[in-house]
Amino acid sequence: MKKIIISTLGIAALLFTTSCKNDFDTDVKDIPVTKGDADFSKYISLGNSLTSGYRDGALYSSGQNESYPSMIAMQMKLAGGGDFKQPLIPNDIGGFTNLPGFPGKLTLQIVKGSPTPVPSAPAAALDNVVSGAPYQNMGVPGAKSFHLVAPGYGSQAGLQTGTANPYFVRFASSPTTSVLADAMAQKATFFSLWIGNNDVLSYATNGGTNSQTVGGVTTYSVATVQTGNLDPTKYKSNDISDPAVVAGSIKGVLDGLKSVGTTKGVIANIPYVTSVPFFTTVPYNPLTPEALGANLAALNAGLYGPLKQALTAFGAGDRINLLSTTSPNPVLIKDVALKDLSAQLTAALTPSLGLPTATAFGQIFGQARQATKDDFILLTTSSVINSTVPNAPAPVNIYGISYPLENQHVLTKTEAGYVKTAIDAYNASIKSLADSYGLAFVDANSKMLELNGQSGISFDGVKYTAKFVTGGAFSLDGVHLTGRGYAVVANEFIKSINAKYRSTLPQVNPNNYSGVKFP
Repeated sequence: MKKIIISTLGIAALLFTTSCKNDFDTDVKDIPVTKGDADFSKYISLGNSLTSGYRDGALYSSGQNESYPSMIAMQMKLAGGGDFKQPLIPNDIGGFTNLPGFPGKLTLQIVKGSPTPVPSAPAAALDNVVSGAPYQNMGVPGAKSFHLVAPGYGSQAGLQTGTANPYFVRFASSPTTSVLADAMAQKATFFSLWIGNNDVLSYATNGGTNSQTVGGVTTYSVATVQTGNLDPTKYKSNDISDPAVVAGSIKGVLDGLKSVGTTKGVIANIPYVTSVPFFTTVPYNPLTPEALGANLAALNAGLYGPLKQALTAFGAGDRINLLSTTSPNPVLIKDVALKDLSAQLTAALTPSLGLPTATAFGQIFGQARQATKDDFILLTTSSVINSTVPNAPAPVNIYGISYPLENQHVLTKTEAGYVKTAIDAYNASIKSLADSYGLAFVDANSKMLELNGQSGISFDGVKYTAKFVTGGAFSLDGVHLTGRGYAVVANEFIKSINAKYRSTLPQVNPNNYSGVKFP
């Protein structure tokens, strides 16, 4: 059978003209630049990877130089803004040679005739740049909301226990400080805050796998978080953060900044993570009759037919249908929310399929079903579909076809519901806090939905969409933005700042920044 990977990516023109509404329609480029009611002389930005300029699966110098806060700071300089320093990675590859799990950036390469993102080898060991502090871009890749207020998040020793983050270790003022404490020490006149994405993202990008049993939600109290007492045996990175903890942590950041006189700023809400290419690129039904070829009939006769018959007898016939000979077919997945019919299927089907009686057939198909349009097949799963399952017996050993894709490969409708519920709760709190603290507010969620729409977003005749690789806005990891995508975000912040503080900061031109580099 044909290998089913991201071979459908066309190397189409990345930029093309369009009649869509131009976002520069709201620009103030023909008006003298003024600060309005704001003071931009010392601007700091707090957040996670999106704030740091992370892209292509890594943090590297040229990406940092195209972070959205650095773009905003550049425009603020026109209205009295000061210097804006970033803790730059000392190379343009990223990754850490002395830490597992930190490869260098993804690059687009031709693999077996198809354009494929390939990780680079990490370029250097974890460095320390605290001597150049303070830094105004305080975005920390991987940080969740409560990490900003957690003491010790920049401790070298904490890397061994899972309570610290190497990106903050690089520039933390001391092993016991917090991101918030270092921000407060700068006594900035203006701030931006975009945090909360990671409080649900890792749950989603790992297919809803986590350590909890009810919606993936952790139950840390705000008080526990603020003391830095994050027990790594209880806290798992794939959990969804309790909305009360997210709201309390963000409020803690705002209160801390307010206590040192930093009262003016801008805060953004959280986009639905399932609107990014990591979740929208691989279709739920990539198994075309042409790709399945002569195996289609054999699969229907030897697997899908018997499964359908047995499941119907157990009242679960809607889980499986015969493969179509004329239309694309859905992949086979495991849905842990389904009633487990392992014992029943083992007894009913092992003899009919000619498998050894010792084979735990039911464990393979007890919670199997075909994917639907409401499920999200992960970008990384594209290389798994149609591959051979280690240690699985033939003929039930082909991922997504004769063996269900496992939980970590798919975000099911149920799991996506948990994600949406959490994000809606986060965003309600963020908007309420923006209003109560008198801050400018960016509806990043609406902008991302607009970017993900059919018409996308246009700047000076160039159209940007959320389409993987060719849409121009997203980098090769399918989650983080390109320089052009970050420019779109920067403009949303600028527009909100101008509206709230009566400033006239000009927007940036996304077309002047970098996108995906083709081989």
